Amino acid sequence: MRLIFMGTPEFSVPTLTALAAHGHKVVACYTQPPRPAGRRGLELTKSPVHRQAEALAIPVHTPKSLKSPEEQDAFRALDADAAVVVAYGLLLPETILEAPRLGCYNGHASLLPRWRGAAPIQRAIMAGDTETGMMIMKMDIGLDTGDIALEDRMPIGADMTAGELHDALSQLGADLMVRAMAALERGSLTLTPQPDEGVVYASKIDKAECRIDWSRPASQVHNHIRGLSPFPGAWCEMEIGGKRERVKILRSRMASGVHGAPGEVTCGDGVFSVACGDGAVDLVTLQKAGGKPLGAADFLRGAPVTAVF
Repeated sequence: MRLIFMGTPEFSVPTLTALAAHGHKVVACYTQPPRPAGRRGLELTKSPVHRQAEALAIPVHTPKSLKSPEEQDAFRALDADAAVVVAYGLLLPETILEAPRLGCYNGHASLLPRWRGAAPIQRAIMAGDTETGMMIMKMDIGLDTGDIALEDRMPIGADMTAGELHDALSQLGADLMVRAMAALERGSLTLTPQPDEGVVYASKIDKAECRIDWSRPASQVHNHIRGLSPFPGAWCEMEIGGKRERVKILRSRMASGVHGAPGEVTCGDGVFSVACGDGAVDLVTLQKAGGKPLGAADFLRGAPVTAVF
């Protein structure tokens, strides 16, 4: 089929690659414009999808908006059978949604209608969900409200981080989209409306919610840490060698047999435990500001940690 691909981050790349590898003609790739990067923000960096599209010799479009008649006419002129959208980052006006002959199809990383919105992977882990998945839906003008075409489920391990789940779902989504486009081409793709019950929104992660609250139960603290790892990263402050420093916690696990007031530290034999409102967590991988990630044993060799805030 003649496809338009719309995506931006690394999460989207496997789907673009798989569609091209399965013989579809990707006539154009839409992605976010290059952004300032580098230490001084002076270099413009192309998105991962932009770079992959160029490697596949696919024409790239980087409009800041799709609302203008000129952009909509250019999109329509591509004469696509369908558009595939995976983490693009721009809302699609109704005229764009209606332009491809067979519609626009979105790969979404949750079991809709749970976790509609911007951060479904992080929110699922932070909420303690034990299962998630990928869904292919035919897009409409609502926020992740379209009819479901295909789904594939995946368990969330007790210690799985958002980064690990992101990578697994990215590959799962690529396979699922290939299957969906094959069914669409055959005319056998069936659509099922989303249920009205169970709608939950996955709001964008706010920096203000990244600080760890040790007064919460250990299970919630653990889910908070792994749901924000590796980015933006849950953090706390520690008193290290008499100096208060900000530290990201990139990996944790539930501790056993550790008790104390929230924030109380227990260290020994390379294990770094912190008491919570109920129970405790072991801090497994930590990173000081400007430093590299370290395991607990290596982190504790630097200087004694006397308090956690």
